[in-house]
Amino acid sequence: MRTIGYVDGTTQALLFALLGAVLGAGVVLAWRVSEHQMHQTTPVEDPSVPAGIATVLSVLRSSALVVDETDQVLKASAPAYAFGLVRENQVAVGELAELVRQVRRDGQIRETELVMTRGRGVPPLHVTARVAPLSSRLVLALVEDRTRERRVEAIRRDFVANVSHELKTPVGALNLLAEAVQEAADDPEAVTRFAGRMQTESARLSRLVQQIIELSRLQGDDPLEAPQPVDVDAVLESAIDQSIIDAQAKRIELVHDGDRSLTILGNRDEVALALGNLVANAVTYSPDQSRVVVAARANDLMVDLIVTDQGIGIPAGEIDRIFERFYRVDPARHRSTGGTGLGLSIVKHVAASHGGEVRVWSVEGQGSTFTLSLPRKVGDPPQAPTTGPVTQGPADVRRQQTQEATP
Repeated sequence: MRTIGYVDGTTQALLFALLGAVLGAGVVLAWRVSEHQMHQTTPVEDPSVPAGIATVLSVLRSSALVVDETDQVLKASAPAYAFGLVRENQVAVGELAELVRQVRRDGQIRETELVMTRGRGVPPLHVTARVAPLSSRLVLALVEDRTRERRVEAIRRDFVANVSHELKTPVGALNLLAEAVQEAADDPEAVTRFAGRMQTESARLSRLVQQIIELSRLQGDDPLEAPQPVDVDAVLESAIDQSIIDAQAKRIELVHDGDRSLTILGNRDEVALALGNLVANAVTYSPDQSRVVVAARANDLMVDLIVTDQGIGIPAGEIDRIFERFYRVDPARHRSTGGTGLGLSIVKHVAASHGGEVRVWSVEGQGSTFTLSLPRKVGDPPQAPTTGPVTQGPADVRRQQTQEATP
């Protein structure tokens, strides 16, 4: 009994000793942990983009930025970099950066329009910016490019202003002539003279309105949805027929030359309209007893519709502007000929909608050559060029025609 009691006492002593060691180690460990926590700097949580925002920014077509409280750009879409909105993780546009700071201060959504300059010779960007808070620290900025819309609006305003100005001339003339007819009611000769002028102004007004309608329909330059085969010979004959009376009045020879049996892809009415304007201009601005050649020439993928005259020509400094709407090289001559300043603009838009182009060669006092290039129908067999001036270059055409017209 004494032995068992002795063992039990020893065991208890060992247990107490082990327990004390464990408790001591725990106290020491707790003290170490506490000391480490006291000396450790509390980490600052980095601002992060909310879940899903990065995914949304990656698919946005507009420019988007997420900016933190230090004006650092945390995330930006690809268009934002392309437009130069972000540079070295900073908002590169001062007006946009200030708008972000204002939204961060009061939490109010703001929207404004900005004009961003892009260097010398590069047109500025017109954008709308919408800035809204994402959280207490983050701000989202969405920027949309409105440059094309603003340009279209400016063109529309100029177009309306020009149309209004152009319509005043024939309308005012008709009003004055009507008054003159009333005052000259007892003079049959004067009435006949004024009535003839009224017919001229009425025709000019009708032509202007018709061309305005045509230009309004074409000015979008949208590609044709369903181009159809167009017989080039028929279009050239139609354009010549439209101007044949005016040409005969001035004893101008209208010649159909060049390659035959060609086919292009497009809209027949629009092609006829464009070529008709080129032929009409050639007849109008050519001297009496001269020659106008209307020809077609086949290339690998295109067909060139060429109108060559021996007219007054175009000054070198004006060639780049002649396709602008209502632009006139010589306004006084246009008034005498009844020109509207819209014909060449219509030609340019027809070329654009057909995926082609229009070119001009001209020397003042010698004449001009306008070339309307349109897509050729695939599989159209090449035709051997006919003999004549159309198979030569513009300079050769002009030289040969000048020689023929010289007595």
